[in-house]
Amino acid sequence: MHLATWNVNSLAVRLPHVLDWLAAHPVDILALQELKLSDDQFPVQALQQAGYSAAWLGQKTYNGVALLVRQPGAVAEVQRNIPGFDDDQARVIAATVEPATGAAPLRVIGAYFPNGQAPGSDKFAYKMRWLQALREWLAHELARHPRLVLMGDFNITVDDADVWDPEALRDTIHCTREERAHLQALKDLGLHDAFRLFAQPPKSFSWWDYRQLAFPKNRGLRIDHIFISDAMRPLARSCTIDRAPRKWKQPSDHAPVVLELANG
Repeated sequence: MHLATWNVNSLAVRLPHVLDWLAAHPVDILALQELKLSDDQFPVQALQQAGYSAAWLGQKTYNGVALLVRQPGAVAEVQRNIPGFDDDQARVIAATVEPATGAAPLRVIGAYFPNGQAPGSDKFAYKMRWLQALREWLAHELARHPRLVLMGDFNITVDDADVWDPEALRDTIHCTREERAHLQALKDLGLHDAFRLFAQPPKSFSWWDYRQLAFPKNRGLRIDHIFISDAMRPLARSCTIDRAPRKWKQPSDHAPVVLELANG
């Protein structure tokens, strides 16, 4: 069974990329971020023709998240955004997924964490509130759903190994102690960074700026993550970053992250 997350930076623009990638990599569950389209513009028919059903939360121009599930898999108990947290931004989509492989149901949460702009800004303060609300909700979700996966664009690096120049970027956005402390708090709930469960090449990143030849020079960050619960950790077989779509014409600035699980 394969799960993946991908910030596509506009599904309207990148839908052909998503369809091409799914044709070559028919993952069972794909979490998308930054749809940048309203709910009525979501490409239901094109995805159904590709063999995927979906749950989504759109927003015109900004944000937007979706879970794609390979048919005949099914979704239930869909939750949009964090319960009890007043938010007009489309950032979270959760569902209980029955995979097409016949594996036991999973609680899957796809999330687009706030960027935060810069430490000390109003957007950074919002990010801190959002992260606290996420942690409180996840504690309840894990109690109800031990088989849980949280994946998406976290907009936070785990540590310096996720940063192309740790000294130059120390305590800048995505790399602050406050942000990383929130990631550690999520781990303390009983979640594991699936990518770090396996030996990985140095300077493995999932995002590269469009500017200053950042991708050819591999000046990136690993900010797209898949966190899995204690119950799922024994099933993890591999976790990789697929850099190939970042080389395509008009690519997203993010690359897909793919997790392979035993069909438990």
